[in-house]
Amino acid sequence: MLVDIIMPKMGESIMEGTILKWLKKAGDKIERDEPILEISTDKVDTEVPAPESGVLAELLFKEGDTIEVGKVIARMNTDANAEVSAPAPAAEVPKSEPAPDAKEEKPAAAPALKATEEEKTDGGGFYSPLVLNIAKKEGISFSELESINGTGANGRVTKKDILDYVKNRTSQPKQTSQPAKASAPAPAVKKPVELPKQEFNFDEEGLSILEFDNVRQKMAEHMTASVGISPHVNSIAEVDMSSVEKVRQEMMTDFEEKEGIKLTYMPFICDAVIKALKDFPLVNSVIDDSSVPFKAISRSKINLGMAVAMDNGGLIVPVIKEADGKNLVGLARSINDLGKRARIKKLTLDEITGGTFTISNYGVFGNIMGTMIINQPQVAILGVGAVKKRPKVIETPEGDFIGIRPMMYLTLSFDHRLIDGALGGRFTMRVAHYLENYSL
Repeated sequence: MLVDIIMPKMGESIMEGTILKWLKKAGDKIERDEPILEISTDKVDTEVPAPESGVLAELLFKEGDTIEVGKVIARMNTDANAEVSAPAPAAEVPKSEPAPDAKEEKPAAAPALKATEEEKTDGGGFYSPLVLNIAKKEGISFSELESINGTGANGRVTKKDILDYVKNRTSQPKQTSQPAKASAPAPAVKKPVELPKQEFNFDEEGLSILEFDNVRQKMAEHMTASVGISPHVNSIAEVDMSSVEKVRQEMMTDFEEKEGIKLTYMPFICDAVIKALKDFPLVNSVIDDSSVPFKAISRSKINLGMAVAMDNGGLIVPVIKEADGKNLVGLARSINDLGKRARIKKLTLDEITGGTFTISNYGVFGNIMGTMIINQPQVAILGVGAVKKRPKVIETPEGDFIGIRPMMYLTLSFDHRLIDGALGGRFTMRVAHYLENYSL
C-alpha cells in the first residue's frame, strides 16, 4: 500500500518548509520513525520520520525546494514484499551479520574520526525524534547530548549511540568533576549593562523601510487574529519572592554541580502556575466556537508553553508536555533544554504543539510589567516581570516596618468570553500565593 508523506505543520503560524537534505533515496528500505529527510522552517529545523515501515517509493521534490504545509513530498510502499531497488553495497556489510538498516549503520572509520565527529555535532547536529525522546526520558540535557560521539551519517547520534551512552552513564560511578574545596566565592561584582541598539540606514528623506520577513509576517497575522477573536482583559499581582529566593539559594550550588545549569526563578514560577491551574481547571481550556452555543473544553493534562525570543527576531513557544507530572528539577531541565534548542531551531514538531497554557517571561529583558496577547486557541497567558529589590511594608504583631524584598509583578491576560474578572483575578492571586509561600 502506498502511503503519502506530507510536509508537516511545525507550529500555528508556519505555512511552508524547505527541504534541506534527503536522508534516504527512492528504493531504500525504511523502518517506522526512521528519519527520511531534514526540513527547515523559519522557526524550526528538524527531521521528518517515516510514518510506517516499508520502502521509499518516490521523492516528489528536490533539496532546496520550499513546499506548502500539508502537501505530499514523498510516497512509501508499506507492502512487506516490496522490493528494495537500491540495496546497500555488499562491501559495507559485516561478513557475519545481515545488512543493518540505516539506524544501526556504523562507518568503518568511526574510531579514527571521533574528534572530527565531535566538532561536527557540537552545537548544531540534527537529532531524530527517537533520540530526543530517549534523551528526555533519561534526563540527558542538550549540552550532554551534544557531547555524545555519533556513529551515524555525518556524525549523527543514533539510537544505539544514545543507549550505549545511557548504559555506560548508569554503570559507572558519577564523578562530576569535583573541584577542590574552597570557601564560598565572593559575590560577583555587577557590571554595567550594555543595552543593544538598533541601527538603521536612513535615506535622504530620513526614511528607512523594513520589509517584513516570513517570521514577522506570520507572527503579525497570528497576533492580529488573536486580538480579533478574544476580548482581552488583564489582572496584575505583586509578588514577594522572598520564600522562593530562600529555597533557590539553598539549592543553587548543589543543583549547578549536578545539572550543569543555573537555577533560575522560572522553574518555581512554572511550579506555582501548575498548582494554580489544578485549582482552576477552566483556565487550562480552549473555546470551541465552531457552533452556537460555544463550548469550553478543559484538559486534565497541563502542557506549559514558554514564549522564547529567537535570534532572528521571531518568537516561538516550545511546550513542556505533561508539566504537571514533573518536579522542580524536571521543570528546570525542560526549560533549559527547550529554550536552548528553540533559539537554534532544533525543536521537533511535538515540542511546539499542544500547549494548554503559556508563560511569557519579558522580565528577562529587565521589564517589570507588561500585557500579552493570548496564544490561540488557549484562553489565558501569564506575563512574568523582572525580580527587583524594592521597599515593602512588613506587617508584624509589634507593628509595621519597611523592609527590602525581592519583588515581582505577574500579569494575566485572559479571554473574557470564558474567564470573567473574578476568576482571572483569583487565578493570578493563587499563583502569587504559591510563590509567596513556597517550600519544598
